Amino acid sequence: MTRLVLAAVCACLMTINLRGQATYPYLAELRQNYGFVKNNLLRLAEKMPEEHYGFKPMPEIRSFAESIAHVSDSQARSCSLVNGDPKVLDAASKRTKSDLIAALKESFSICDVAFDALSDASAGQMVRLGQSKFERSKLGLLAGVIGHSNEQYGYLAVYLRLKGMVPPSTEAMNQGR
Repeated sequence: MTRLVLAAVCACLMTINLRGQATYPYLAELRQNYGFVKNNLLRLAEKMPEEHYGFKPMPEIRSFAESIAHVSDSQARSCSLVNGDPKVLDAASKRTKSDLIAALKESFSICDVAFDALSDASAGQMVRLGQSKFERSKLGLLAGVIGHSNEQYGYLAVYLRLKGMVPPSTEAMNQGR
């Protein structure tokens, strides 16, 4: 028990920087995960040929283009709330590959600001979700962006495979061998 307490105290002390402010490793990990999903989604959107942007594996689900628009709009909405400047991209109105990739890049630009500005002090600040009564912490909202975007990447990776292509994350793993 004494070793456990000593280890916990040491771990806490190691997280204090020279100015006496806590630097939590989860913020660096969060930014790293965001970078992974950002890279994968952009490469995936660029890899899918324009003629397959309308592809739907089943009539009841979104097309590839609709899914890219959904990710773009969702990211922009959440990250702009964290930034304190709510924005609507309206990527759902875009139709071409180039317009949708531009919207995705714009949503990532908005999220870059949010992730870069996140600090130990701001992570717990609450953000109201639109006109609702619901609030989430900035950390929770940005973690949700990563989770949602990664989930959408997983769906879209299947779209790519159904068209005979290897998803970017798999390519990256195979190159690392």
